Amino acid sequence: MESHKEKILVVDDEASIRRILETRLSMIGYDVVTAADGEEALETFRSDCPDLVVLDVMMPKLDGYGVCQELRKESDVPIIMLTALGDVADRITGLELGADDYVVKPFSPKELEARIRSVLRRVDKTGATGIPSSGVIHVGNIKIDTNKRQVYKGDERIRLTGMEFSLLELLVSRSGEPFSRSEILQEVWGYTPERHVDTRVVDVHISRLRAKLEDDPSNPELILTARGTGYLFQRIIEPDEV
Repeated sequence: MESHKEKILVVDDEASIRRILETRLSMIGYDVVTAADGEEALETFRSDCPDLVVLDVMMPKLDGYGVCQELRKESDVPIIMLTALGDVADRITGLELGADDYVVKPFSPKELEARIRSVLRRVDKTGATGIPSSGVIHVGNIKIDTNKRQVYKGDERIRLTGMEFSLLELLVSRSGEPFSRSEILQEVWGYTPERHVDTRVVDVHISRLRAKLEDDPSNPELILTARGTGYLFQRIIEPDEV
């Protein structure tokens, strides 16, 4: 049975990068569409409905940050940003706007391919250990459905990106136990321990989750900071423990 070919939108104003990525990603089994600027990116996204977007930051007409903002208004599609900017704060901006990961230019195509595989695999992954067989977890007015990968706060559905949900699912799977940032990077983003990366990728995603789930994000009660370690989800008391 032929499997579904995942579609990737590559957005970069450099024709050589578009050609290289289109060729390489097509060779390893992806369906690839491209765009040369931000406005074209939005048009192509809406017409082709890709499964993941590779998005350059510095582009004419509308830069990658603007595209990311617009995409997040209408979609939770995974976004990997390409940035040539030296300032870490500029990379973090993309994450704060809703990107799932970033790769710094100049980059190895193999590195980007690994990032794409990891993000798509994690977004589709379900069934973390430590989750009840029903797949549904209630914490106060928060309901987490790991089967449907949906979260509700009261009666309102809270939109999470795939990586945000995977991070939440990981924390909940061992509620009450802290995860280090490097452990989170390995489990959610697929970074190997040998790879030295900016752990603020984790911090920004935690901040985004708190903003969506906590009543007072500046004084979190669900997603707690484990000083000197990383983060943990408050211990979930099962009904039979009460």
